[in-house]
Formats: sequence, C-alpha cells, structure tokens
Amino acid sequence: MNARLRFVVAIVVLLLLMTGPFLLTGIVVYSDLNEAQRELFLQTLDRWLPIGGLLTIVGLFLGVQLLRGLFKQYVQGLMAMAEHLHLMLGANRTFRVTLSGPPEVQELGQAANDLAEQRDALLRDVDLRILQAKAAVEDEKNRLAALVAELPMPVIVCNLDGRILLYNNRARLQASALVPATQTAGSLIGLGRSIYGVFERALIGHSLETLQQRIEREGSQPLAHFVTTTRAGQLIRVQMAPVITLSSNSEDEVGKPRRSIGGYVLVMENITKMLESGAQCDRAVQTLADDTRSALAGIRASLQGLRGAADAEQVEAAADAIHDEIQILTVQLNRSAQAYASTLVSRWPLEEMLGADLVMAVSRRIEARLSITAKIDDIASDLWIKVDSYSLSQAMTFLASKLEESFDIRLVRLRLTHAGRMAFLELRWSGTAISTETLLGWQIEPMTVAGETSPLMLRDVTDRHGGKLSFGRDSSIQQSFFRLEIPLAAAHERGESSGLVQVESRPEFYDFDLFSRAGEDHARDDTLLSDLTYTVFDTETTGLLPAEGDEIIQIGAVRIVNNRLLRHENIDQIIDPQRRLRPEGIPIHGITEDMVRGQPIIATILPQFHAFCEDTVLVAHNAAFDMRFLQLKEATLGIRFTHPVLDTLLLSAVIHPNQESHKLEAIAERLGITIIGRHTALGDAIVTAEVFLRMLPLLADMGIRTLGEARAAAEKTYYARIKY
Repeated sequence: MNARLRFVVAIVVLLLLMTGPFLLTGIVVYSDLNEAQRELFLQTLDRWLPIGGLLTIVGLFLGVQLLRGLFKQYVQGLMAMAEHLHLMLGANRTFRVTLSGPPEVQELGQAANDLAEQRDALLRDVDLRILQAKAAVEDEKNRLAALVAELPMPVIVCNLDGRILLYNNRARLQASALVPATQTAGSLIGLGRSIYGVFERALIGHSLETLQQRIEREGSQPLAHFVTTTRAGQLIRVQMAPVITLSSNSEDEVGKPRRSIGGYVLVMENITKMLESGAQCDRAVQTLADDTRSALAGIRASLQGLRGAADAEQVEAAADAIHDEIQILTVQLNRSAQAYASTLVSRWPLEEMLGADLVMAVSRRIEARLSITAKIDDIASDLWIKVDSYSLSQAMTFLASKLEESFDIRLVRLRLTHAGRMAFLELRWSGTAISTETLLGWQIEPMTVAGETSPLMLRDVTDRHGGKLSFGRDSSIQQSFFRLEIPLAAAHERGESSGLVQVESRPEFYDFDLFSRAGEDHARDDTLLSDLTYTVFDTETTGLLPAEGDEIIQIGAVRIVNNRLLRHENIDQIIDPQRRLRPEGIPIHGITEDMVRGQPIIATILPQFHAFCEDTVLVAHNAAFDMRFLQLKEATLGIRFTHPVLDTLLLSAVIHPNQESHKLEAIAERLGITIIGRHTALGDAIVTAEVFLRMLPLLADMGIRTLGEARAAAEKTYYARIKY
C-alpha cells in the first residue's frame, strides 16, 4: 500500500472514530424508547443535529490537519529518510541525512549518520588494505597497458563473440583507412563494438577454425593470416594469434589442462602503400635496364663505324675486343634482369584471402587503369584462396589491356569457380578467340599496362601459383575466356611451437571483463542492465518546439561499455541548422550564429550518429524531447532510430518517488556528482552517463535488473506522460 492510499485510509478511520460512537449510541437509545419518546427524541435531534454536524466537521477538519502533519513528519519523512539511507549505502557514500522533523525522527537520522561514519571508517581501512595488496598486480597491469599502447603496429584484442576488448592508438589511427569517407572511424573501433563491422565474419570464422586446428596439433604454430580489402578500398594484411585459456575442469590425452581459445589478437598492416611503392621500384629498375640496353646499342653502332674505318688493323682488333666486352655486358645485364624478375616472383608471399575480395580488387584495377568496364558474373561463396593478390591483379589487368589493344574490347566479365584443390579465375569477353601463338607471345613478354612496366611475365605469375594459363570459348553464350588456375587455401604447414598469449589477469584500463560476457542470444528486454552497451547523448536546439521548425545545433554522445564510461569514445559536433537561432536560447547553450555557420548540416551528422549508436541502448535525460528531434528527420534521411531508450528523468522518479525535483542538477547533487560543462551537449551527456551509472545499483536493489523491467517501471511514472 503506497503512502497516498494509507493517508486516505487514515482519514476514513478518523471519520469513523469521530461519528461511529454517536451513531451507534443514537441507534441503541432510539430502539429502547416508546412511540412518544421517539417522537420527542427526533424533534430534539432535528434541533441540535446541524450544530452537532458542524462541530463534527470542524473536528474532522482539525483532525485531518493534525493527521496530515503527523503523516508528513513521521510517514513521508521516514520514507524520504529511507531513500537517503539507500543513497548512503550505495550510490553516494558521502551523503548524510538532513536532520529535520520531530525529535524522534531527528534522533533516528543522527543515529543513521553515526552508523554511516563508522561504516566509512571501516571501508576506508579495508580499501587501504586492498590497495596495498593489489599494488604489485596493478604495476604488472600498467606495464602491459603501456606495452600495448606503444606497439608500432595496430593491435586489436577481441573475445569469441567478436567484441573489441582492447585497442591501441595505432589501431584508432588505422581505423580511418578502414571506413569510407562518409563514416566515422569511431563507429567501428571502440570498446565493446563488434569486429565484424571492420572485417567480414567469414574471414574471422575461417581464421578461428585454422587456429583451433593448430592448437590441437602438437608442435604447430598457432598463427593465422589473411588479406582483405576494406570498404574504403585499402588492402589490409592481418595476423591473428589466439588468447589461450587453460581449463581446470577438463584435461587432454596426456593429463594436461585442455587449451581452448578465449579470444584473439589481431595485428593489422596496411599494405596498399607498400605494394604501390614496390611497383614504383619495379618500374625504376625496368627503366634502368631499358636505358642501359639503349646505350649499349648506341655503343655497338659506333663500334661498327669504327670497324669500317680505313686505318690500321690494330684499330679493328681493338674495336672487335670492345665489341666482345659489350656482348658480355649485355648478357650479364639480361641475366641480372632475369634474376631480379625471379626475386619478384617470390617477394610477395601467398596469403589466404576471400575469393570475392580478389575479384573485387581485380575489377577495380582494370577499370582504374583501362577504358574497360569490368563486371563480376559469378563468385563461389565462401571460397578461400591462397594467392599473391598483387601479381594476380597485374596479370589480369595485363590480359585485359591486350584485349583492348588488339581487339578493341570494352567490356570484360570476371568469374571465380573451383574444382578439386584449384580455383579458376576467368576473364571473359564477347568476341573472337585468340590463337595459341598469340597467347604464348603474351606469356613471355614483360607485363606493361598504361605505361607501367613490370619485369614479371605471365609465366612467372602462373609458376608462382603452381597453376597454368589457358584459353577457350563457350559457344553456348558466345564468350571467349582466359582461365588462370590458382590454389585453394590448403592445410597449414607445421611450425615450431611459439609462446602463447595467456590470460591470468585483466588490466582495468582495458575492458577484458567482456571475455566472460554471455552471447546476445536473448531479446534485449531480457538482458541484464549491467550486460548492455549504452550510448548516452544530449542535444542542444534552436528552441523547444521541434514540430514548429526548431532544429538541432549540437549533438554530444559518449559510450558506456561493461559499466564503464568511455569518455574518449565520443561525438561532440556543432551543426548548422540552416535557420536563425532564437536569441533567448543563446545565453543558455552559448552557441552563436558565427559558431554554426559553415558547420556540417544535420543530413551529414545524423547518419554518423546513427552508426555510432549501433547495437546500443540510448540513454538521455528527458529523452522524449531529444528523440522527437531525431524521429522528425527519419523519413527525410532514410534512417530509423529503433534503439531501446532509457530516460534518467523517469528512472529518477522510479528510484526516488518522494523527492520534489528530478532535474538533472538535483539528481546529480543527490548522487554526489560534480557538474562540469552544463548546457553543452557533450557536458550534459557525460553528467547523464555518470548519473545513469549511479542509478544502476539502486535499480538492482529495487529488483529492477533487466532492460524490460526498467522500461516497464519508467512507463508507470507520471513524467512518462509528457509528449513533444
């Protein structure tokens, strides 16, 4: 029974106590009288009843006022004190009960404050002992964190669900190469975000299977490699190493704890520029060889003239000797060029990659360097190949250039199929088939495309991949084709055992707690609040009427992952509303016309914010206001904010229903949070995030532990009725 209902019941009881005895006495007296006495009794009662009723009403009024005062001091006062005690127990240990009300309540509050002081003294002593005991462990954690942060290579650590647990600054910088220009790197790389937003799930899954096989095979090196093309068109080489956990509950055949993969470490390398620089080196060496041959040809011509001179025989003999030396020099130069070409064949190691990535890279290279359209016809799904993607791209582009040069072909089609242990990369065109002699001639000449010459030949590329190049014609569809055999990804060779990454402790700065996080198999409403990832946001606007044309002028957002506020993963963006600002709002948010002029518009920022919020629960203070501004843009921009939403204003009304104010400042003061940067979007978002984190244990104490329970409780509050 809530307080309001108890107060109503108390008034009814008071009314019964005041009127009940008189009514009962009157009934008893009336039943004992004769007819004449009853008539006299009713006449007397009729005369004095108004006065008695008035006195009863006055007495009832005074009794209600007395009861109201006692109820406010003892019942509501004690309930408010109970809320304060809950604050002292969890969210704000420094909070103390304000001594007010009757002496008995003040004595109770003083006793609670004294107990809190004793509790804090004991906790301080316990905390000090815990800190001392953890000092050595924390030093090791800090060394690990510093080591990972300073690694020169981009490093990302993930759990088996693909959630990012750790990343260094290099990975953050590298992320800009992984996303298109229309997307922010922060929407991909961040604690708790999915690695599948960066790399295809099939890539990771295939590499995990490879790692598991190597772990089970004694003496095998537990490493996996793959090369992939990012959505921004960059070529990334990735090395994957497992994070090994030892099971204390199961053993292998020799009685040792069974090893299993608890996560994995990704070391990335952007090889796009490296390949381009290698191509430049190749062109320089080839140009040197060509120039040298040209110079030698001139010398040879001069010597021919010298030999024909009419002078003595000695001049002719000397000329012959020089000619012989030049012949030797020419042979040596050719031999060096061939040796260099042979080293190029083995320079680039064969890497495992998804066949679709290779075909896409070949298609882009052909269209970038030739006046040919390259279409992709058929690609076997989930086909993994082991190739040198750079030389293969060169070879297919060279063949396409030959078709353009010799037969004026303007459209080619790419196809990738497989049979047995080999895959077949086909370049198809509609037109006349070439002759065997023509293909043989193309195979033994250096590959030259758009003025760029490589010392490699087609034969070098096919030999490197252990396949062959053939041609044919498909009469049923009137297409000719080149078919290049390339190997499928085969079983890995055994290698020397290397050190494994063991997990015994978890650095606090990096969110390793996600290793034990359960997979998201259930509906979000059934998920514990502590297991969810949140985006806490706030907006500043031109005014308070979104339906009448007011616009967003600033968005600020931060993320909460595993109950930790990640201040460095944020959005703080001023937006040009493309309308005048309301003068009365400028002193509040501090944003002027000059500040918004030239900034991105909402059509640019809102899709980025939507990507930043992916797979999270939205949290805001008075969320109905902010969500209305977002929802009004959904139809125009083609995006929808279907995320679950929690409102700290409503949650405050759930936790502290007897408090008068649920403004953000009042809530922060109750929870012991210092407000900095109020009325800026990012500042308010950070304060809201800290408030929300303090609310989680208070909700748990009330039995509200899941997202569905929190939303249901919030919807029952009075403030949930506010509409915008």
